Amino acid sequence: MKRVTLFAGHYGSGKTNLAVNYALRLAEMGKKTMIADLDIVNPYFRTRDSEKALADAGVRIVVSPFANSNVDVPALPQEMYAVTDDKSYFAVVDVGGDDRGALALGRLAPALMKEDDYEMLFVMNFYRPLTTNAESAVAVMREVENASHMKFTGIINNSNLGQQTTGEDIIRTHARAMEVSRLTGLELAATCVREDLIGEVSPKIENLIPIRLHFRDEWAIF
Repeated sequence: MKRVTLFAGHYGSGKTNLAVNYALRLAEMGKKTMIADLDIVNPYFRTRDSEKALADAGVRIVVSPFANSNVDVPALPQEMYAVTDDKSYFAVVDVGGDDRGALALGRLAPALMKEDDYEMLFVMNFYRPLTTNAESAVAVMREVENASHMKFTGIINNSNLGQQTTGEDIIRTHARAMEVSRLTGLELAATCVREDLIGEVSPKIENLIPIRLHFRDEWAIF
């Protein structure tokens, strides 16, 4: 387990849900935890939507003061530097959804790489229009890497169609996730599966990691 875990992916990949729920899991494990929302492009549906659940769990929240407001300002709080400066925390970072969003991460990149105690995970949803196959997913990965000046260390398959997702929908995308792994040399760290589908999916996909996630009154397996 690294001190800093960064989740990045294209819009609709589900990276915010994963970041929020990973932070909640760390807090449940007794870790002193913070979550930082670095999206300067789309500050409307962000980690602040889960502010009460995070606060109740004792998770420190670092988020733009303009999140969930009518003010469209690409601003980041000075407090974001706590991710690298305050090493007493396990930090979870929700990175912006594309190369522009990842620019903010570039401000933290030198300190993160110097400390060298982080994971940077690319979250994929192959049912989103701009990442429908391995090649397009890798293209987005490279955009984020170039903008943030950091390299991904692993990938997560979070392919879903919301409440309409079936087990077969998830199984169908596993080969694409493995192709991303082959093209990049990165390990498939996890596959996300809604709890009621775990029995159907687990015989077909290995290395499912059973961590319960709260998705706005829903439960899933990560």
